[in-house]
Amino acid sequence: MTAGLLDKARIIAPAGYNRWLVPPAALGIHLSIGQAYAFSVFNLPLSKAIGVNGSATGDWKLTELGWVFSLAIVCLGLSAAVFGKWLEQAGPRKSGFVAACCWGGGFLLGAVGVRTHQLWLLLIGYGVLGGCGLGLGYITPVSTLIKWFPDRRGMATGMAIMGFGGGAMIAAPLSAALMKVFAGAHSVGVAETFLALGGLYFVAMTIAAFSFRLPPPGWRPAGYTERAAPRALVTQNTVHVTEAVKTPQFYLLWVVLCMNVTAGIGVLGQASAMIQEVFKGQIDASAAAGFVGLLSLFNMGGRFFWASLSDRIGRKPTYAVFFALGLMLYLAVPVTGRMGSVILFVSCFAIILTMYGGGFATIPAYLSDLFGTQFVGAIHGRLLTAWSAAGILGPVLVNYIRDYQISRGVPKAEAYNITMTLMAVLLAVGFVANLLVRPVRSAHFLRDDMAVRA
Repeated sequence: MTAGLLDKARIIAPAGYNRWLVPPAALGIHLSIGQAYAFSVFNLPLSKAIGVNGSATGDWKLTELGWVFSLAIVCLGLSAAVFGKWLEQAGPRKSGFVAACCWGGGFLLGAVGVRTHQLWLLLIGYGVLGGCGLGLGYITPVSTLIKWFPDRRGMATGMAIMGFGGGAMIAAPLSAALMKVFAGAHSVGVAETFLALGGLYFVAMTIAAFSFRLPPPGWRPAGYTERAAPRALVTQNTVHVTEAVKTPQFYLLWVVLCMNVTAGIGVLGQASAMIQEVFKGQIDASAAAGFVGLLSLFNMGGRFFWASLSDRIGRKPTYAVFFALGLMLYLAVPVTGRMGSVILFVSCFAIILTMYGGGFATIPAYLSDLFGTQFVGAIHGRLLTAWSAAGILGPVLVNYIRDYQISRGVPKAEAYNITMTLMAVLLAVGFVANLLVRPVRSAHFLRDDMAVRA
């Protein structure tokens, strides 16, 4: 493997290249890193890694294992912020290959941590190294697709990010099957499964990374004209990443993403327990698992649907729908619980999860509308720190408020009511932040001579 094979100059597409060959590569990377949403399948087996048939002295607690996923999400946002600018300089092949090394390597180091029962190795492996792979793997396809699809930015990013939402649907049953194969009298099979997944994802992501191509400078799809994007918020100019973070628009969108993700991710992490407690006696564990799977489907489908719709109605109106409709649905959830209507309860959360996923898929296009496409990968990377914050804030709000309510004698079926109201308030904050977004002032635009040097 020579450095030349990874060089950005080696992947400029020839004339007549079919841009539809790029989305499968993007989808391949996102399906691989989407495994992160399925990490919970390892929690119970890891909690009895020593006892095998049951938890024994020295086994990890579920509260300790919960930090593995949280750390991975935090490192996703931080690595995306730190390496986003480097991605634009290095190109998607190199950054995609580095993401494959980090993600696959994170599993391998995590396997060592599981085998030696060292939690710090698992945290560094899957949480830190794997989290860096998540961050680079997340922004690499998005940046590339936006350059190939200036006329369909929402649809393009929706195609890739849909894979991140759906990756768990493949990873969860695959991981469970592998653990069953590798489990034995002295092992729960997690370490061996980590090794298998690490190798599998490294190969899949490397193939995808080497499939990336970049359009030649100044390339536009046939029939595309600048009037294809007539809305006031869409610029044909470029804002450098260092200048973008000085604008109020960047921080307003940071709040928009953080509020949307916080409201969704906290509920997503407690979906199984919530529906069983609200409908005690009606919903058992297997039905709750089906509910979680259904939410994953709507999460995945919403990423493509809403992002594609945003190409037609605009990003700002799309987020206005997210926040206004989401607010009403969160306030309606306690009512559906009191009514005892499982169908209405599930329907509310199904729609909410489409907008949770849609928020992820639409934000890169929103950024490219405001700041241009040249540095969107770097800008998107820095904005993903909002995901890091939401990854901690959402679960903490849901879990601690629930525990506090129960400690005060509130029935479990009603312990989520205040949380739902709080989520509605967060969405109201996001609605206002989105309402305040205005076009970027021309003083922030990059001059032509500076763009060449950049």
